[in-house]
Amino acid sequence: MRARPASPGDVGTPGWVRPRWEGTWRALGHSADPVEIAPLLAGLLARYAEPHRAYHTLVHLEECFGHWAAVRGLADRPGEVELALWYHDAVYDTHRDDNEARSAALARAAITGARLATAVGDRVEALILATRHDGTPLAGDAALLADVDLAILAAPAERFDEYERQVHAEYAWVPQAIFRSKRRAILEAFLARAHIYASAPFRASSEASARANLARSLARLTD
Repeated sequence: MRARPASPGDVGTPGWVRPRWEGTWRALGHSADPVEIAPLLAGLLARYAEPHRAYHTLVHLEECFGHWAAVRGLADRPGEVELALWYHDAVYDTHRDDNEARSAALARAAITGARLATAVGDRVEALILATRHDGTPLAGDAALLADVDLAILAAPAERFDEYERQVHAEYAWVPQAIFRSKRRAILEAFLARAHIYASAPFRASSEASARANLARSLARLTD
C-alpha cells in the first residue's frame, strides 16, 4: 500500500477533515486514492483559511456537516451533496457576486479530473448554485443542501450573534451605513418568505428559531 502523501494542509488540520473528505469520494464511487484527492483537499484547505474569512471557514464547514448528519439518510445522492458542501464556499470574495458559480466551476474541475461521470458534475454544480439562496424553489437534495447551509440562522442566540459579527467582519470594507442597509434588505427578504427552509425536517426543527434570530438582528440594524 502506498503511503499517504504529506500535504501542507495536514499541519493544524482538524482531525475530522481527512476521513470525511475520503468518505465523500468513496460515496461517489471513487477509490479515494490519496495521490489523487489529497492535492484537491490541500487546495480547499488553503481557500478556507484565507485571511479575509471570518465566518466562511472550516468551522462553518464543520457545522454544516454536523447538520448534514441528521438528514443524510433523506438524500438521493448523498455523496454528491457532500462534495457540494465541501466546495460551496471554496471561492469567497465579498467584492464579487459570482462566488457560487466560481465555486461550482472548481468542483466540476475536480470531478472531471477524478474521471467521474459528466452527470455528476452537472448535479454538483446545480447543488452549489442552490446555495445562492435567491428564493428559487428547491426540492430534493438541493433543498437539503441549502437548508444545511442556512442552519446557522437557527443557532442558539450566542452563536447566531457571533455569526452576525463574523459576517460584518468579512464586509469591513463596506461603509457602515451601506452595510446596515444591505444587511437589513437580506434579513427582510428571508423573513418575507413563506418558509425560510425548503425541506420539511428543517422547517420543523429550525424555522421558528431562525425567524426569532432574524427578527432580533433586524431590530438591532433598525435602531
